[in-house]
Amino acid sequence: MSQRQVLQVFEQYQRARTQFVQTVAELATRPQNIETLQNAGVMALLRPLLLDVVPNIQQTAALALGRLANYNDDLAEAVVKGDILPQLVYSLAEQNRFYKKAAAFVLRAVGKHSPQLAQAIVDCGALDTLVICLEDFDPGVKEAASWALGYIARHNAELSQAVVDAGAIPLLVLCIQEPEIALRRIAASALSDISKHSPELAQTVVDAGAIAHLAQMILNPDAKLKRQVLSALSQIAKHSVDLAEMVVEAEIFPVVLTCLKDSDEYVKKNAATLIREIARHTPELSQLIVNAGGVAAVIDCIGNCKGNVRLPGIMMLGYVAAHSENLAMAVIISKGVPQLAVCLSEEPEDHIKAAAAWSLGQIGRHTPEHARAVAVANVLPVLLSLYMASESSEDLQVKTKKALKNILQKCTYLPALEPLLNDAPPNILKHIVGQFSKVLPHDAKARRLFVTSGGLKKVQEIKAEAGSLLQEYIHTINNCYPEEIVRYYSPGYSEALLERIENYQPVL
Repeated sequence: MSQRQVLQVFEQYQRARTQFVQTVAELATRPQNIETLQNAGVMALLRPLLLDVVPNIQQTAALALGRLANYNDDLAEAVVKGDILPQLVYSLAEQNRFYKKAAAFVLRAVGKHSPQLAQAIVDCGALDTLVICLEDFDPGVKEAASWALGYIARHNAELSQAVVDAGAIPLLVLCIQEPEIALRRIAASALSDISKHSPELAQTVVDAGAIAHLAQMILNPDAKLKRQVLSALSQIAKHSVDLAEMVVEAEIFPVVLTCLKDSDEYVKKNAATLIREIARHTPELSQLIVNAGGVAAVIDCIGNCKGNVRLPGIMMLGYVAAHSENLAMAVIISKGVPQLAVCLSEEPEDHIKAAAAWSLGQIGRHTPEHARAVAVANVLPVLLSLYMASESSEDLQVKTKKALKNILQKCTYLPALEPLLNDAPPNILKHIVGQFSKVLPHDAKARRLFVTSGGLKKVQEIKAEAGSLLQEYIHTINNCYPEEIVRYYSPGYSEALLERIENYQPVL
């Protein structure tokens, strides 16, 4: 065989390998092909190609493996069991930028599925190599490494700590300062994934100077970057008062409020989440948000969106109101109660209704004035019907019951309470009747209205257990009226009168 023929054979072999990996990589983009590829044993065929002499074949083989591993955890596990990870890690440090991106993609695709698979990546020594890639000249390599590190860190505190121990945080903070938007997004996302697990991990991110750089990007025009920036700041602020104060000190107010009007739903939601995480810690932080116009801005945001986007804003109002009478009144003055009432009635999801009920309970629990503001929004009948509805989730029933109790124990606005006398079960009824027993002895006008509206008659129809609190309340109410009035409105009194008429012998 001549030299020319030998070269032709090698060229054919190279073309065949190239065509094979390219075809597999292409087929792996379509979910309907995955099972067939898996059954054909494609993993074992791709593995030796990762060390092929031709760089393009190496890269395409890694890309194909990444697409397969990305599809489900079984295929990701096959990558681990096939002893492919050590080859990838070795090549990651040695090869060109195209291969590095493909190899980091495989590591990310494997690590995303479960803590166990992410741990397998850590165990094969990938973290040190990925961190080295964060210093690469090519932004695409940095981005791929940031993505892989974030996917490993998101599972739990132990894996997140391993990423920190490998020295990733200072380099990720440098990445969020790079000019490439895509790199900044992924680096911010990775910092968010690291921060979320514990105050200590969040503090490590803060100590690297991340907050100031993240805060500067809140008004960046790129919506996807804003999402990640707001998420990272939320994950830092949620852990403690000190961390929340550090976020606030980066002068995020009032600029963060503009994000509540953003056209991107996730930007709105993440901005509301950040404000919620700050508000929940202390009255002082909540007051700062009120002073910046944050409560009114969140209420507007709730009114302009639907579903889960509303949820953090709904909860934020509850956290603010829970701290003090004055802060709850700030929510009332900003017209938060009607907006929460709309969420309670309109939203189809039980968990959103439950959050609205909880927040209304936090607003109404302070004083009679607060309770009245909630009651006049016609919230009480809605809370009662949700509590009593068999299709309501257990959490919704618990939240509505607690909210009713909180509001009723302070509510002295009797016109809002009276309609509930017909439908409330005994455990709620005692709170309603209890409020009448507090108000009626001291208010002659209310006593008269209670009779003419039929309230006294309804109270007489209540069957209370002897010696119960409910019976005590009814007794207190009855003592507010002459005995003959009470008898007149008691059940069976009209029959007794008719019987007396029948038995009466007129004097002739």
